Amino acid sequence: MIDKQKFNRDLIRIALPIALQSLMLASVAAADALMLGSVAQDEMTAVSLATQIQFVQNMFLGAVTGAGAILGAQYWGKRDKHTLEDIFNMMLRYCGIISVLFFLACELFPEQLMHIFTNDASLAAIGSAYLRIAGWSYLFTGVSQCYLTTMKVTDHVRPGALISSAAVLLNIVLNGILIFGFLGMPGLQARGAALATTISRMIELALCMLLSARNSFLRPVISRFWKLSGQLKADFAKQCLPLLGGSLCWGIGFTSYTAIMGHMGTDAAAANSISAVVRDLICCMCNGIGSAAGIMVGNELGAGRLEIGKAYGIRLKNLSYFIGFLSTALVLALMPAVLQMVTLTDQARNYLIGMMVIMAIYMIGRCVNTVTINGVLDGGGDTLFDMYSLIVCMWLIAIPLALAGAFVFHWSPLAVYACTCLDEVGKIPWVMIRFRKYKWVKDLTRAEMG
Repeated sequence: MIDKQKFNRDLIRIALPIALQSLMLASVAAADALMLGSVAQDEMTAVSLATQIQFVQNMFLGAVTGAGAILGAQYWGKRDKHTLEDIFNMMLRYCGIISVLFFLACELFPEQLMHIFTNDASLAAIGSAYLRIAGWSYLFTGVSQCYLTTMKVTDHVRPGALISSAAVLLNIVLNGILIFGFLGMPGLQARGAALATTISRMIELALCMLLSARNSFLRPVISRFWKLSGQLKADFAKQCLPLLGGSLCWGIGFTSYTAIMGHMGTDAAAANSISAVVRDLICCMCNGIGSAAGIMVGNELGAGRLEIGKAYGIRLKNLSYFIGFLSTALVLALMPAVLQMVTLTDQARNYLIGMMVIMAIYMIGRCVNTVTINGVLDGGGDTLFDMYSLIVCMWLIAIPLALAGAFVFHWSPLAVYACTCLDEVGKIPWVMIRFRKYKWVKDLTRAEMG
């Protein structure tokens, strides 16, 4: 039914730039960990804990831009530019509000935020100093994500990825200068990492706005910024609210995992910080294919080609298993290099070895679920399932087990870490049952609302 050459060509064209973009973003966290880890273990651990605030912010932003991507991909398949401009306006409004709120929280209550993740006074002090500076970057991030999402769904995925990658490279270079004090600059350590992030995010937004000024790119239409169709708002909310519920369940759940590990001692927190960086780097492949899946399936469904969209989804779901096993092999292959690159205590090193073995199994579930749920199902508007599966598998099983293991039964950090990895692997059968119901095979577009 499908043209395999066209499928493969489109998948590579969309997935590779997004995977590169994801890799570059994960590289910032890796660079922070490696550079700060070479200065002091506490500096590295504190920044890793502090960046959980941005992680939570990204859950809100991801719900808004995710809804924009779902509807945008289908309307782009229909070639309805007017509605796409209105979707862009809507994303900017909501993301702007979110960014201001997180900025104010970091500037006014940084100490209170840090005490959510650690009871160590030294880590809290370092993290608070980081948040006061990095909080400014949260203002720019919300707006730039709206531009990058619009580029992604309107066949400008490559320039958007180049902008994001350039900003990341700048961030890494500035990290080196400001953390260590190169080129005559003072060595600011954690505060240097925060300043590097803020400068690079500001430049990223400037580049997005400059590029979108070109005729072939979509940009906000100020005259319609406050005049949006009630029907479009309802359609947007129908996609956004389940995505927000799922994002918060997943994001706060992951933050809870970090907080639990952070309260099990500095060695466990340090090992968990490094394992999280490795996980995010390896997940770049499935992130790229998952985003491409949503766009490709959404384009076909929005254009009314439902059977082709269904066939695309089946092919992408099958591909996710291959990516999962490949990711497992990569985690195990990278373990010796990771252990050589970081400076840890003997106890933290032993924890890290165990965590990476556990993570290798976890990666199968993570890849299958990212492509199938966040790609194929979301591409057809089936966004409620993600929230349901997270409530059951993460909040009713994994988190209670991890809490009980850490604070009631006093299990080893490795046993608690294994509990935090249960949800992704455990829900694969449920995901496959949902996929085969094909509720996601539907056209979400309406007649032009201009």
